[in-house]
Amino acid sequence: MIYRVKKVVDINTIIPDLDRIIGIAINEDLSLGDITTQSLNLKSENIKCLIISKDSGILCGNFVAKEVFKKIDNTIKYEEKLQDGDCLQEGSIISEIYGNKNSILSAERIALNFMQRMSGVATLTNEYVTLVDTISISDTRKTIPGWRNLDKYSVKCGGGFNHRRNLGDGVLIKDNHIEAARKQNISIKDLIDISRKNSPHTIKIEIEVDNFDLLDEVIESDADIIMLDNMTDEQIIKSINRIKGKKLVEVSGNVDKNRLVNLNKISGIDIISVGKLTHSAKALDISLNFT
Repeated sequence: MIYRVKKVVDINTIIPDLDRIIGIAINEDLSLGDITTQSLNLKSENIKCLIISKDSGILCGNFVAKEVFKKIDNTIKYEEKLQDGDCLQEGSIISEIYGNKNSILSAERIALNFMQRMSGVATLTNEYVTLVDTISISDTRKTIPGWRNLDKYSVKCGGGFNHRRNLGDGVLIKDNHIEAARKQNISIKDLIDISRKNSPHTIKIEIEVDNFDLLDEVIESDADIIMLDNMTDEQIIKSINRIKGKKLVEVSGNVDKNRLVNLNKISGIDIISVGKLTHSAKALDISLNFT
């Protein structure tokens, strides 16, 4: 069941590079002009058109589409009929546009590309969120290069939470970090102590665990969060019983919607991070129609 998600309002803070992202998209499509529209030599008259959803889901990216039209032709009037986070049904009118038809034709695909992708991520996130009760559903850094802030915003519109935004946003000690430390004969406890000493006091330390021997070492360490990586449901239950509430528990790896139903029944999971939210989301079918 899809539900309305509270709108994320502080766009400039969440997506400070929006102007740059839109500029790249416009240049990608219009660096050589719109030869089709130009060759047809159509009259520069104003027309009305609608952006309409052909799928059900969660809307995201309407404000981005508005900015695309504004950048291509600031005389275009773009009225949002729905807000990011609103539920979409087949036939939902997302926005009403009025302005020069040649400008609208040039901006159409760029605007829809943003909205379809972002709505797809928000919708998939929402499908995961509705399957859990107290567990937080989080994204990962498996995002489209250059689109991370858009992807992260889309996850929030779908009711999910954001994991690290970048490598400077938190300490996450993964298997390759551990292996590199072992080659220097550094124990897990010492590795975490070193990280704690060299990190700002506001930063939490998370460590990835994929076996019980490593888990036992980490439980006795100064880590804040344990990520149970690619464990079976049975291994997760055993791990939680060993952790005994001493650390926050994150589960990651091979979590689809079917498995999520079972994980929701396991007491003691705080966070489930899902790469699929951003690397495998299907774009929503959204179109622009002249009226």
